[in-house]
Amino acid sequence: MAPTMSLWILLLGMAMSHNSGVKGADVGINYGRLGNNLPSPKRVIKFLVKDLKYAIPLIRLFDSDPEILAALGKTKLVVTLDTRNEDLPKLARSLHFTRNWLKKCVTPYMNSTGHGTRFRYLTLGNEVIPGPFAANVLPAMKNLQQAVVETKLSNYIQVSTAVHSAVLGSSNNAPLLINVYPYFAYASDPEDISLDYAMFRSKKPVVIDGNLKYYNLFDAMVDAFVAAVEKAVGREDIKIVVSETGWPSAGNEPHTTKKNAQTYNKNLNHRIKYLGGTPRRPDLNLETYIFALFNENRKPAGVEQNFGLFYPNLTQTYPLWYS
Repeated sequence: MAPTMSLWILLLGMAMSHNSGVKGADVGINYGRLGNNLPSPKRVIKFLVKDLKYAIPLIRLFDSDPEILAALGKTKLVVTLDTRNEDLPKLARSLHFTRNWLKKCVTPYMNSTGHGTRFRYLTLGNEVIPGPFAANVLPAMKNLQQAVVETKLSNYIQVSTAVHSAVLGSSNNAPLLINVYPYFAYASDPEDISLDYAMFRSKKPVVIDGNLKYYNLFDAMVDAFVAAVEKAVGREDIKIVVSETGWPSAGNEPHTTKKNAQTYNKNLNHRIKYLGGTPRRPDLNLETYIFALFNENRKPAGVEQNFGLFYPNLTQTYPLWYS
């Protein structure tokens, strides 16, 4: 059963503006591992640090693999760590289970001053709202926040959840993490949504909302979510992080080509780093994570296997981070 509006208000009311410590708007990467041909975690982290020289400074993980977390502790990469969706019921029911999860998956890789692996966000599930796990999100967030406070890490780590931009969700004293995919909106309605609008290439506003002018679909989708949040909680200082966005390079031609994927991610990278906030929130430093680091061959066939910026041999799917 989907959560009631009262649950949404409770979730949203826990959100507030938060200064994450990173100067300006940075672009990170989602590191998924649903592939049987991917390089070892140590090789991947070495690649991000030594070969790319921190061109991608932020990394999001979908599970707490010890080898990855240990390797990250020797770097300056900043980490978002998801819990598994299937763990949400236990995290919601049991503070004891939650404390043990934190003790196993987070605190061994940090010291009492927050050094070691540089965790920024712990996110409770990914796109579980709405859905069968939705009712577990709020109690799980409360338990995890309590466990973080007890371990004296609340100055370093924020507790959140990641949701699709079409729904409302929130975090505990932390930014809202939302997944924003102009690709899916465009691919579902290419007659009414222009490719230029989806690709950050429009020279004139496509959508005008009062005094707000939208030249790209990404900003319009983010601001639609922001407007809904502001209306729900009656405040305008909510911090947003885009936890996923990207464009597949194959799987649904002609919409998915390497050229389209390169154009979207290149223009996204420039927009996030240099152009500031959205029309509705020009003050917003919109920290953003591209999906995904690799093409993953154990995902469903089609576009889901083709969001990667790199092949498993660590060559680029298309030029983006270097020529």
